[in-house]
Amino acid sequence: MPSKEELKVQVFDAIDARADELVNLAQTILKNPEPGFREVKTSQLVCNTLAGMGIPFRSGLGLTGVRADLLGGSPGPTFALLGELDSLIVNEHPYADSTTGAAHACGHHCQIGMLLGAAIGLNQPTVLSELSGRISLIAVPAEEYIEIEYRDSLRREGKIEFLGGKPELIKLGEFDDVDLAMMVHTTSTVEEGKLCISGTNNGTVAKKIQFLGRGSHAGGSPHLGINALNAATLALSAIHYNRETFRDADTIRVHPIITKGGEAVSAVPAEVRMETFVRGKTLDAILDANKKVDRALRAGALAVGAGVRIQTIPGYMPLAQNSQMNEIFGPVAAQLVGAEGVGHVAHRTGSTDMGDISQIMPAIHPYVGGATGLGHGADYVVQDYQLAVITAAKAMAATVVDLLADGARSGNKVVAEHRPEMTRPEYLKFMRSLASEQTFEAENNVN
Repeated sequence: MPSKEELKVQVFDAIDARADELVNLAQTILKNPEPGFREVKTSQLVCNTLAGMGIPFRSGLGLTGVRADLLGGSPGPTFALLGELDSLIVNEHPYADSTTGAAHACGHHCQIGMLLGAAIGLNQPTVLSELSGRISLIAVPAEEYIEIEYRDSLRREGKIEFLGGKPELIKLGEFDDVDLAMMVHTTSTVEEGKLCISGTNNGTVAKKIQFLGRGSHAGGSPHLGINALNAATLALSAIHYNRETFRDADTIRVHPIITKGGEAVSAVPAEVRMETFVRGKTLDAILDANKKVDRALRAGALAVGAGVRIQTIPGYMPLAQNSQMNEIFGPVAAQLVGAEGVGHVAHRTGSTDMGDISQIMPAIHPYVGGATGLGHGADYVVQDYQLAVITAAKAMAATVVDLLADGARSGNKVVAEHRPEMTRPEYLKFMRSLASEQTFEAENNVN
């Protein structure tokens, strides 16, 4: 029986043998970016690559998701390796799509490369026969929580229920048979090292807001109108006045944008639309801040006699990583990049739907370097593909070996000792409880 280290050598050799192909695949995705629930070309590329490896798969999950399973030589837990298919919208990015503005300004193209690289390393009879359980390879749509209006239209058409890919796949039952999960994200923060063990992340809810006023001639009869833009501006100020009530420990983030400010400069704005996230470290903190934001929105409308419609949409849960899995990943990372190359981060104030996975099962979400620029910015570019794709693929595959070899002793221990925050039914019930739509009518009197 080969040792874990001997199995890793086989895995690494297989990944190295196809390193150029994997980097080219990631760069192909970079040049063909697609935002969430529209990742048709990216999804097809994943399917074609899996087919070329002889790995059966299912596609069209949550519109564009793909899942394939590798079976070990004996029974054991199911370990899901995840990669995200979607891009952002960043028009100024050097690799932005000239038509849609879509761009990989967060490194998801590398995630797909590393996911398929891990598949290459593990999909060997001499490796799989020594593992107990199953490895699920899941290419997930729509992690970036953008284009809320478009996604909400998909929801209203019954094509999806949740606006993020992983919540949607949870609802579809794709994680019902999964016991552990892992993915690796790129980072451009030098201080985080070449591989980074990460802790918690903020969760979030999303909001669509519509202020409803009354149109009139802005020069001739502004007194006959109700200015919806003034209502929105007052609401923004009211949100800002609440910021001193947010506790530092809760890492609250509220960052609204106006997506429609009126029809024409000559008319008093009758309709103004806004979107915002309300983020926080814990569910209680998010719910408390969300109430304050709603109160501010109503206050802005009331002040000028406008109406307001507030739609609250389930976002992402706070991320809580499994400490035992991180303890297993740490030595893997040190082996690959040296102990001095391994970074640690306690908390991040961004959000990811990997948080939703972490609520229902043991999961980790480490980071890999290789990028420069600001995340989600026009200058975020992966420079070191050997690190961001090949080393990351090895890190994922080696973690699988450590958890599923030796009769999955380590994997079974993690599963047995983990206490999830929620069961899957409890998770779905809570997510659905977050959804609400409220309308506060405008005054009928003429000013």
